[in-house]
Amino acid sequence: MRETRRTTLKDIAESLGVSVNTVSRALADKDSVGLETRKRVKAEAERLGYVPNSTARSLVLGSASTLGMVITNPSNPFYAQLISGMEQHCRRHGYSLLLMATEESLANERRAAEELLRRGVDGVLVVAVQEGAEHWRRFRAAGVPLILINRDVPELNADLVGVDHVKGGYEAARHAVTQGARKIYFLEEDLGVSAIADRVEGYRRAMADSGLPVEPDTMIKVPTRRLEQSAMPWDPSEAYRLAREVVRTAQRPMAFVAGNDYFALGVYRVADEAGLRIPDDVLVVGYGGHPFAPYVIPSLTTVELPAADIAVSAVDRMLRRLGRQDAAGAPEQVLFPPRLVVRASSGGGGT
Repeated sequence: MRETRRTTLKDIAESLGVSVNTVSRALADKDSVGLETRKRVKAEAERLGYVPNSTARSLVLGSASTLGMVITNPSNPFYAQLISGMEQHCRRHGYSLLLMATEESLANERRAAEELLRRGVDGVLVVAVQEGAEHWRRFRAAGVPLILINRDVPELNADLVGVDHVKGGYEAARHAVTQGARKIYFLEEDLGVSAIADRVEGYRRAMADSGLPVEPDTMIKVPTRRLEQSAMPWDPSEAYRLAREVVRTAQRPMAFVAGNDYFALGVYRVADEAGLRIPDDVLVVGYGGHPFAPYVIPSLTTVELPAADIAVSAVDRMLRRLGRQDAAGAPEQVLFPPRLVVRASSGGGGT
């Protein structure tokens, strides 16, 4: 069987009886090559199935027309939406998106950074693990723009595009208060990242504004399983286990404000097993606006995140950084407000 190989510029040149240099200039639409020759070269390139070598082309042009994206877990629905939105917006502007996943591992993140540097990407969009910054400083030293997504790394002094999680946490907790809950529990991941810290801050502000204390037992840290089960960003079973311990002694009506909609599913099961009614005995507010929220019974009140807005804004900001007019401007923070969607789980009506 004949071994297949990639069609080269030399193959096209030999087929047409012209030089490799002529083929290269014709495919690049250089005026130094006549229009008819350019047409012939392009037609032959298509016939032979020629695909440009983007790596070699980037060495010649000084640009890979590729942006790197480093993300913690692409199975997270919010990040999946980000990836899709960024890829579409990159494509509209002639860029490809090269995705790397870290699964909250610093070692994986360092390897991803090294790989993106080696490939010579034009810029990097990063959802950081937040346990180190030196590997990202290498991009700054190399003149490669870096934009942080959804999580801040203050020591980098870089652009940040993400969600106003303080506002999200505030609105979720404040809503539970206004619905009459006597005690409000906050279920949140135990990861030390800025998005989680901001949600906790929002919860604390809402409680303070409502004249309610934040008691030690109301702050419930849920162990993350992401390092063990990379395909699942959160495991409802841990929230279920912790919420089950709470409902035995808590005042009614109580509320659970969850840091993500998966944790809310764990609370739903606890309420069902304990014979508690949602929302009469237990109010539940989720976070993330995941696709299943309107379809569980009762439908889940949640905080929806503006993934599409973040995706477009981050890519646009990167394109400005790559352009001469804003290459060295001061770093900016762009935080989009989330939206509380009230449904039946907090007494908002519906099923």
